[in-house]
Amino acid sequence: MAKELGVGIIGCGNISTTYFSLAPLFKGIEVRACADLNVNAAQARAEEFNVKAQTIDELLANDEIDLVVNLTIPDAHYSVSKSILEAGKHVYSEKPLVLTLEQGEELHRIAREKNLSVGCAPDTFLGGAHQLARKYVDEGGIGRITSGACYVMGPGMESWHPNPDFFFLPGGGPILDMGPYYIANLINLIGPVKRVGAMTSMANTTRTITSKPRTGEIIEVKTPTTIQALLEFVSGATVTLSASWDVWSHRHANMELYGTEGSLYVPDPNFFGGTVEVSGRDKEIRTLEAWAHPFSVENQQHPQGMMANYRTAGLADMAMALIDGRDARCSLERTLHGVDVMTSILKSGEERRFIDLSTTCTQPAALGIEEAKALLR
Repeated sequence: MAKELGVGIIGCGNISTTYFSLAPLFKGIEVRACADLNVNAAQARAEEFNVKAQTIDELLANDEIDLVVNLTIPDAHYSVSKSILEAGKHVYSEKPLVLTLEQGEELHRIAREKNLSVGCAPDTFLGGAHQLARKYVDEGGIGRITSGACYVMGPGMESWHPNPDFFFLPGGGPILDMGPYYIANLINLIGPVKRVGAMTSMANTTRTITSKPRTGEIIEVKTPTTIQALLEFVSGATVTLSASWDVWSHRHANMELYGTEGSLYVPDPNFFGGTVEVSGRDKEIRTLEAWAHPFSVENQQHPQGMMANYRTAGLADMAMALIDGRDARCSLERTLHGVDVMTSILKSGEERRFIDLSTTCTQPAALGIEEAKALLR
């Protein structure tokens, strides 16, 4: 196989700028074309990043494109990814991969029949902070993980997103929108999930948009906005996950894992960097000494200050996995298991019963310093 895969992007909205701007950091990929239902959006991105603007059909027929990145809205992920596979190209999707397990299994079937690969974000668990946490766990720093707690809570998207409607429709909500970051990192640190249980609710049946340009518009809420979930892992560990858009403020940490020998405090899984803290049986919490991981290096200015952002690392790892003939860390197997976890949580909340998962997966290979360097140009 060639040492570099031609990449096309379908969906030229806000998130596409991240892929366009960060892809040049990585080996194995070159963005060559883009497409969008909005031709003007595709043309604008093409001019900004010096690639070819095409229609979706033209991009899918382009022999220079080996792998297509699906950056459409979540409700379109399945149909667009299916069309990419049917065109004979590998696909890497933004999260969530699909909205139902059945859709994911259909993509798996098509990919297997055509000998193609499917990958999916999030790839933030490949960040230096989360891989440092993984290293500490693998080395037995907190012993065997027995339990944990995760919190991703806030007031919702209507205060800043220009078109927040889809966040509050089926396929949206905090579990399918933010859950992928947490579940992917839990799989990274603990492994697959065996069973879930949850209670779900919504604080309000409508929301008022306070962002521009639609300030004052009322939108309906048709999916749960507060989810209290319990995850039982194959390893025996049990972890609570609280996800809500009905919380104005709180003092919970993003992710804490408790083991037989100590505790691990993991930074926000939505980001690549952050501070990892640990304690042992002495109960003294200390900062784990940072390491020279390339995906810890702060490289972008954000409202919060300089931050590490290496989104597209998962895409590059998938490309290099195809080139080298190895397993991709953001693989379909793990992504499909994540979809199973999230949709089962919502199903449990609706049916008021525990749900046994029908899928499983392996932990992704750790991404140490040398492995991360090998992905960079």
